[in-house]
Amino acid sequence: MSEAPVFNIEKIYAKDLSLEIPHAPQVFLERDVPAIEVQLHTEAASIDEGLYEVVLTVTVTAKAAEKTLFLVEAGQAGIFQLRNVPQEDIDPILSVACPNILFPYVRETVSDLVVRAGFPPVLLSPVNFEAMYQQRQMAQQMPGSTEVPIQ
Repeated sequence: MSEAPVFNIEKIYAKDLSLEIPHAPQVFLERDVPAIEVQLHTEAASIDEGLYEVVLTVTVTAKAAEKTLFLVEAGQAGIFQLRNVPQEDIDPILSVACPNILFPYVRETVSDLVVRAGFPPVLLSPVNFEAMYQQRQMAQQMPGSTEVPIQ
């Protein structure tokens, strides 16, 4: 009889934070509504027997009239324990479940950093990590395809 599967959050932490305001203080006089671009990236790595680090990196760029108002990059990480989990279930857990756990933390971090920089808050829209995972799986199965960029 096999043991029950274990999935635990060991630690959640900010691994990397970056804020750039290349045209300060002049950007604070801008009246144009900025265009906001958001990019997401996830990566997972085994760090010990049954322990994995997952990093969800969000990059937010705000531009007005081709001038960058601010650039925020936040890498939210977590250490997760997975034991007695079938091998075929590990990748979906690391690619879907773990980023879903990390997303509210990185969302708050980005909003807080943008406000501290003197701008109105940026509230990231919910993300369907399952759909992103399925897109990536389909792209990898297509011959001669390159990885699908996530917007």
